[in-house]
Formats: sequence, structure tokens, C-alpha cells
Amino acid sequence: MSALQNRQFRLKARPEGRIERSHFDFVESAVREPGPGQALVRVLYLSLDPTNRIWMSDMDQYMPPVAIGEVMRGGGIGVVEKSNSPRYKPGDKVLGLTGWQDYCLADEGDNAMSVLPADLPIPLSTMLGACGMTGITAYFGLLELGRPQSGETVLVSAAAGAVGSVVGQIAKIRGCRVVGIAGGAEKCRHIVEDLGFDAAVDYKAPDWREQLAAATPDGIDVNFENVGGDIMEAAMARMNLFGRMPLCGMISGYNSGQPMRADFAPILMRRIEVRGFIVSDFMDRFTEATTQLATWYLEGKLKHEETVIDGLEAAPEAVNLLFDGGNVGKLVVKVS
Repeated sequence: MSALQNRQFRLKARPEGRIERSHFDFVESAVREPGPGQALVRVLYLSLDPTNRIWMSDMDQYMPPVAIGEVMRGGGIGVVEKSNSPRYKPGDKVLGLTGWQDYCLADEGDNAMSVLPADLPIPLSTMLGACGMTGITAYFGLLELGRPQSGETVLVSAAAGAVGSVVGQIAKIRGCRVVGIAGGAEKCRHIVEDLGFDAAVDYKAPDWREQLAAATPDGIDVNFENVGGDIMEAAMARMNLFGRMPLCGMISGYNSGQPMRADFAPILMRRIEVRGFIVSDFMDRFTEATTQLATWYLEGKLKHEETVIDGLEAAPEAVNLLFDGGNVGKLVVKVS
């Protein structure tokens, strides 16, 4: 038996509102040795995402909910410590579903765990953000479903977040006028002055609807929707004929326990194309997206932003930053 100890967050109860530490058991046990065709991976970075909240629930979703007693599901980056598989070598950096724990086992036939290039020219955590799954989400959601044309107006909600900040930057690369919705004056300043958005709407301001109208005088051609609720409804009311609305998330309702509702009349009257998507829909094209995102990053056209929380033990409290608006860019936990 290995002398190494593995700390794990195991789901204890399904949250009905805000995520609390009491929803998990934090347990420590000996690290399991890798079996045939397996590798032992030490987790370096853990990705925190709105989908973590969905996985904790028993709602209808695109993957099975995390079962009570199971290690909390989560994406991450780790380093191979031991290996009984030719696919993984000690020292390899790997990306995949590591879970909320210090160590995990990677199976030889696990397509959800990939080996990163040894000569990766960008920081590791960037592969969880702008050049990783959130960047890939932005890339396909905007370019494949939004299909923005140069000169069109693209609206992005949660624009200072991991996906939204990349969506806005890609839209600018494509020659669009980009308006971001973010919470607070500092985030609005940031997306305009630092990320190059053309205008910002502060949803925390009492006149945010008036701000939205002023920022979109020619209407909205593409609405990249991350939030849902009143913001989505107001955006749809300003969309142009035959506008496109990639529906990436509805984060405003994840903690409410209530179904998301909206006035869908504009979808009919303006013939809006609405398409919900999950990034895994484009799994066979991930290499294409990662290559392009990394190229833009190295050329200085795409900025990666992140909020780093130190220590695995902080994960249950830290994930709430996504719903409180407390993070800028990608939210990650530095595990080791």
C-alpha cells in the first residue's frame, strides 16, 4: 500500500441553493497504486465551472449526475507519477476529468484524458482556459452556431467570465462590434479597455436596460447567451431579423431551483435561430480549435485571464465565485 495520501471531496448531499462545504465529505485515504493499463496522476490544477453545479444536481443533464458518495467530478491538469501503460509516461502532463482530489487514476482506454505536448509553449493553466475547454466552448459556440460576419453586432453575457471573455475577443478578431454584459464598473472597464470590447453594460446598475439599448443602436445579430433570465429576455427583444443565439448556459438560475423561463415571442417574430450546445458536441474537432486558439494566444490576439485559488480544500467555497461574479476569467484551483 502506498504511503501517499489522497484527499477527496465526495458528494454528500445535493445542493438546493448555494453550494456549501456541508454538501461534501472531505476524506483522506491511501493513494491507490495503478493497475495494468493505468497511470497514477497527481492533480496540479482543478477547473471550476458552472457545470459543476449541474453535475451536483439530479436535474436532466448531458452526463449522469454525480452520485452521492462519489468523488466530485471536475476537469483538471495533472502530472503522471507512475505508469503501467505505454500511453502515459512519468512526467507527462495530462488533461481531463481528474475529479476534486489530489490524485486520480488514468486508464489506458480513457478518451477523456489526453496527454499534453511536452514542449507546450503556453502556461499549463491556459489549457484549462483560453486555449482549453472554455476557449473551445467559445470557439465553436460563436463561430459554428453564431456565425458572425464582419460588421455585425455580437452581444456576450457574463462577458468577464472564462467563456464570455474569449467569445468577445474572437468576435473582435472576426471584425465584429462587440458588446459585453458584466457585473460592476470595474469589470465593464476591464472588458473594454483590456480586452477590446466596443461597449459594456453593467447589469448591476439600475439602468442596465437603457445601457443595453444605447450600446446596441443597430440591434443585435448574435447573442452568445451564458446567463438566461431577465438578461436573456432583454437581449432577445433587441435582436435583428434572423439573428443567431448560441445558448451556452443559464447560470442565473442554477442556484434558484426554479426552471428558467422567458418571453419566447421574439424567437418567432424575429425568426431567431436558437441552438443549445455542449462543447463535447464538437469533440472530434478539438485539435482544430486548440491549434487556432493557441496561435491567436501566441500572436497576442487572445488574452488568457484567470482567478487562481490556492489549495484543494478551498474548492467548495471557491466554486460559488462563479455565481457571485467574484472571478475574472477562468476560475482554477492550484492543487499542488
